[in-house]
Amino acid sequence: MSWERDPLWAKAKLFFQHAFDQPRDTPNFGLWCALGLELLARAAIASVSPTLLAEPDRDQKHLLHALNRGSERVPRKSIGTAQVLTLCQQLFVDFTPEDQKAANALISRRNDELHSGAAAFEEYTTNQWISGFYRCCRALCLPLDESLESLFGADEATVAIEVLDQTRKEVIQRVKNAIAAHRSVYEGYSTDEKMQAAKASDELAKKLAYQRHHRVVCPACENSATVQGTTFGRESVTQNEGKIVVKQAVVPNAFTCSVCRLKLNGYAELKAADLGDQYTRTTTYEPDVYYNLIDPANTDAINELVADALSNNPDMIDDYLFMDEYDNE
Repeated sequence: MSWERDPLWAKAKLFFQHAFDQPRDTPNFGLWCALGLELLARAAIASVSPTLLAEPDRDQKHLLHALNRGSERVPRKSIGTAQVLTLCQQLFVDFTPEDQKAANALISRRNDELHSGAAAFEEYTTNQWISGFYRCCRALCLPLDESLESLFGADEATVAIEVLDQTRKEVIQRVKNAIAAHRSVYEGYSTDEKMQAAKASDELAKKLAYQRHHRVVCPACENSATVQGTTFGRESVTQNEGKIVVKQAVVPNAFTCSVCRLKLNGYAELKAADLGDQYTRTTTYEPDVYYNLIDPANTDAINELVADALSNNPDMIDDYLFMDEYDNE
């Protein structure tokens, strides 16, 4: 078993070639696409570090394999596909929550096809998943410094790009129509209603800003509104006046306006409305909260932590029962 980037990339290309050799209206096409997508995701993770693909264990047996220092008596074990896709969403900004959802749906059909008697891809037609599949592949090519053409070949890449362009145009038109409709409704408000709504939206946006929302201007009525999103990338942790300040980048994926009631879901829709800018979430903690410190006099909290640790690691029970009363002598 290899967790290196190049073998995974080569195998993903091979599986996609098998897929493209199949008739597009048969289950085999979807099955091979799903198999190739998993390998592509693993290749992207491996481009960061092959160690991320090793199943965690207390003795780090699988991690040692990723470092080419594992025992031949211990078989390698990889993390599951769902965890791979979660890591992709956390590591790669272009692999959005919508991409993760689309990839999970395709992998779920693959599991049904391989592990049950269901005809999973006969019920899940190409029209339902192909644009999401192409979008996932394009997003996963970027961290690999590759393209759809180098992954699929020139002819298939041309088709994929056309599908993605058409889907993007459809999203843009749908969003434009939604904005125009809600703007029309707002323009029907009286002057007093607009003033009251503007004041209320400002107050609500200020309040929501402390509840993991980010303030923006509504593209339909131009009042205060908010977006929410998913964090990604590395946290920045600093100290300021005795507080712990944590900053992390966020990619927006949901928009709501309390005035004209416009709602947008998914990064593609927000981007079409010029609301796709990433932003930074800043959270301030008291040191004892951030570091999960416990008052030594709080025996209930200590016993709760010990019980939790022992339930997760039964092998620690003997060590705990026979622990020296004073461990700092």
